[in-house]
Amino acid sequence: MLIKRAQRKLLTGEDLRAGEITPQSVFENRRRLLQAAGMAGLAATGSFLGLASPAARASFASPDPAAHKLAAATNPNFVAPDKVTSFKDITTFNNFYEFGTDKSDPSQHAGTLRPHPWRVSVEGEVKNARVYDIDELLKLAPLEERVYRMRCVEGWSMVIPWIGFPLADLIKRVEPTGNAKYVQFITLADTSQMPGLSDPILNWPYSEGLRMDEAMNPLTLLTVGLYGQVLPNQNGAPVRIVVPWKYGFKGAKSIVKIRFIDKEPPTSWNTYAPNEYGFYSNVNPNVDHPRWSQATERRIGEDGFFTPKRKTLMFNGYGSLVASMYQGMDLRRNF
Repeated sequence: MLIKRAQRKLLTGEDLRAGEITPQSVFENRRRLLQAAGMAGLAATGSFLGLASPAARASFASPDPAAHKLAAATNPNFVAPDKVTSFKDITTFNNFYEFGTDKSDPSQHAGTLRPHPWRVSVEGEVKNARVYDIDELLKLAPLEERVYRMRCVEGWSMVIPWIGFPLADLIKRVEPTGNAKYVQFITLADTSQMPGLSDPILNWPYSEGLRMDEAMNPLTLLTVGLYGQVLPNQNGAPVRIVVPWKYGFKGAKSIVKIRFIDKEPPTSWNTYAPNEYGFYSNVNPNVDHPRWSQATERRIGEDGFFTPKRKTLMFNGYGSLVASMYQGMDLRRNF
């Protein structure tokens, strides 16, 4: 019941005030928001197209006619009311340093990635360690479409219709032991597929991690698609993590290992520059990056260069579902 009440507040996009780490009271306008977004039709059809205006529907339909389509009913509890970013912007403006450091590099160079066949090893402090073929992962749990706000540490943001299932579904299957306190994600590092690996910016392979409660949070998505199709290579094919209340670099792409461990794992950007990239990396307008303010953001594809920036929401607007995990923590120190 607590989660259901929190999800109602999630749809409002309401921010938390700077000093509040516990959820606030829930607004009573969910019905109005759902009606405005066309949720009545969504509940009956399970189709995300019910949310879009007629003019926008054309951009949702078959964004890439050659791509394999994924059937997934939209979960109405996880649909941000923001305008969805275009497929073109989502797939041509990316951070994926394994294919280059410019935002356009992944879309230009990721064609060398071979996302099938693909295996993901689940190992460490679990009772049921095993290696999953990507086709097995696709069938592990019902796929959902969720529309999440996403925020990059550099100050830009998008709204993306992801497809996947809660990481918690996989975690429950492998049964972590009592020693499992963190989950580490290791990504592919193959120089024959990833030309960017020749640039030693980071210690490859890319590594990221979450605390166990963060990994089990219902928002954390094991993601295999977007916009109704399998993940494009440049967006982390064939499987990645999406954690919408954290800055985008926490979402490890092209995962090959999921490890359950007893200590906080080393993570790539935190190792590279610990004063700039904290382990937690929660979206926080009150904690600036040393080189950028985090108080505002620019929505890709919507806000022109001279358009006033948006106010950044605490926890990217998802405080009602995640703030309680950090109760009592100093979020300036644990950034």
